[in-house]
Amino acid sequence: MNWFFPTSKGSGSLPPLNSLQQQRQRQIESLKAAHPSLAEIQKDVEYRIPFTVNNSTISVNILLPPQFPQEKPVVSVFPPVGHHLVDSNNGTMIKSPLITNFGMHSDLGKVIQSLLDEFWKSPPALMSSGFWLIFYLYPLKCTYNKSYKLFMFFVSGHTHQIITLTYLPIYPLFSLSTPSLTQLSDMSENEDVLLKFFVSLPQLKQVTSDKEELVNSILDMAKKNLQMEPHLEGKRQEMLYKYEQLTQMKSAFETKMQRQHELSESCSLSTLQARLKVAAHQAEEESEETAENFLEGRIDIDEFLNSFMEKRTLCHSRRAKEEKLQQSINTHGPFPTSH
Repeated sequence: MNWFFPTSKGSGSLPPLNSLQQQRQRQIESLKAAHPSLAEIQKDVEYRIPFTVNNSTISVNILLPPQFPQEKPVVSVFPPVGHHLVDSNNGTMIKSPLITNFGMHSDLGKVIQSLLDEFWKSPPALMSSGFWLIFYLYPLKCTYNKSYKLFMFFVSGHTHQIITLTYLPIYPLFSLSTPSLTQLSDMSENEDVLLKFFVSLPQLKQVTSDKEELVNSILDMAKKNLQMEPHLEGKRQEMLYKYEQLTQMKSAFETKMQRQHELSESCSLSTLQARLKVAAHQAEEESEETAENFLEGRIDIDEFLNSFMEKRTLCHSRRAKEEKLQQSINTHGPFPTSH
């Protein structure tokens, strides 16, 4: 992108915008709000909107001159098309009244939307296949920023169309002397001449060199990746083994946590109190049963005294413990605490 657009220079606070610059910003904001797919080619200068019609993608290019919106925007399409809104001499420059009559109070976002709506209603037809030649770039005095005038020559069969674009703020790709019509005709009719012309361009040689360097860099990176493959595979197997261990340990931990929860429930003060209450009641019933057996003459007095006193003592002991646990529950809660 550095071939096409100059980078900004300097730093620090920006000067306040004047009235014309404020109007320019409002127009740009309107354009951005109306077209979410808008691509910013150069900030505040050039924008592009792609749209697809009849399975063909066409770009609408909006170029804002230095004194915009006092000056009209330059709106073009690419690739060249045939349409009643497009100049038939070149197939790219839009000559709609919305553009030619553009003024300070026009809305750029709505103007471009109207053009797109017209393209949808009446789809443009792509021109016959051909190619563009860029022949000459020279500086154009402009107060807005460094600009160049660009001459483009479109060759398609027996059609030769020249387009002149002004206020194009780019850096030249290359600078050539203006070829004659005979040379242009030779390029159009003889592919060998055209091929020789392009092969001789230093930019093409640079692209080829950059491509070879990139390919070599990719190959070196691929070789390094292949060398690291055994190490990575070993780490992968180690990770899988540790993950399996982690799964087993997690399962054992969950089992032990469940057991710990069961034991905690069984050792709670409220559970122990309930069990003591049942055991005390059971001992009381057994002592009463022993007394009934003695009264009915089933056991002698010595056996009665030993058995009855033992069961009564056990019953009172369990009830005492139950009451003690109840006091503890009232004081500390249903679960014992460890210190």
